[in-house]
Amino acid sequence: MQSEQFVEAHGGRKGDISIFGQESNQTTWRLCKMNLAIRGIDANIAWNNEGSFLNDAHKDLKSDFVMANPPFNDSDWKGETLREDIRWKYGTPPVGNANFAWIQHFIYHLSPTGTAGFVMANGSMSSNTSGEGEIRKSIVEADIVDCIISLPPQLFYNTMIPVCLWFISRDKKNHKFRDRRGEILFIDARKMGVMIDRRHREISDEEIKKISGVYHAWRGEGGKYKNIPGFCKVSKLDEIKKHNHILIPGRYVGTEAEEEDAEGFDEKMKRLTAELAGQFKRSEELEGEIRKNLKGLGYKIN
Repeated sequence: MQSEQFVEAHGGRKGDISIFGQESNQTTWRLCKMNLAIRGIDANIAWNNEGSFLNDAHKDLKSDFVMANPPFNDSDWKGETLREDIRWKYGTPPVGNANFAWIQHFIYHLSPTGTAGFVMANGSMSSNTSGEGEIRKSIVEADIVDCIISLPPQLFYNTMIPVCLWFISRDKKNHKFRDRRGEILFIDARKMGVMIDRRHREISDEEIKKISGVYHAWRGEGGKYKNIPGFCKVSKLDEIKKHNHILIPGRYVGTEAEEEDAEGFDEKMKRLTAELAGQFKRSEELEGEIRKNLKGLGYKIN
C-alpha cells in the first residue's frame, strides 16, 4: 500500500505496477486480500499453505522490487528436502536456519535491474556456522549488496532482538548518477528511536528520513553523500574482505566524532577548580547543619 502511495505521490499511476505475493497463513492471507480490496489495489496474492520454499507460487516471477520481513532464524523450513534447489546460486543454506534461504529466494526473484529490501536477524551479517559465512562471501563478491543498516532492539512486538536491513541491487552500475560497483554503504542506526513503553521502541519519521536521505544521496538520487563517523560509511570490497565478509556496520563506520572543545586547558581547570571549591564549601555547610540537627535529637558525632 505504501508502494501505491509512493507511485501516486510521484505522478505515476497505480495501474502501471503489478503486485505479487504469497502467504502460508490463511488468516494473514485473508487480511491482506481484504486490506488491498478496501483500497482498490489489484494484486496476485497466493495462499500457499506449503510455503514459499516447498512450493513457490511465483516460480517464474522476476520483480523490479522485492520487500519482505521473513521469519528470523527459522529452523523448521524443511530445508532437508531442498538440497538441490535452483535458488541456491550462492550456496546451499543450512537445514537448521532459513536466513540465507530467504535471502537467496529474494535475489532469485529479482529482475536484472531489480532491488530488494528486507529485514533480517543480526546473525545474517556475521554468522560463519554451517556454511553461512561462505554464502555471505559469495553474495558480497557477486557485488549485489547495496546497503546494510543496523537497527536498535525492541522495534517489534513479538521479539526483543535487534535486527538489520539488507538492500540488494542487481545493477549497481546504473544507480542514477553514480556507478557504485565495488562498494557497500553501511549505516549504524542502533542509537536511534525512543522507548514508547517498557518493551517497545519507535523510530521517528525524522530519523527514517535521515537514514533514507543518506541512502538516496549515496545512490545519486538527490543531495550530496558524505561519510559521517559513527553513523555511515561507504566501504570498498577490499576492506570488507579484510573483515572476512562480515557486514556489521559498526565495524566500518567508526566512532562518532567528538565536538571540538573551544575552551583552553588552563581556562577549563580554573573554572572546574572554582566549581569544586564552591562544592567543598557547600559540603561543609551541610555537614554543620547535619551535626546541629543530630545534636538537637540527642546524638553527637565525634
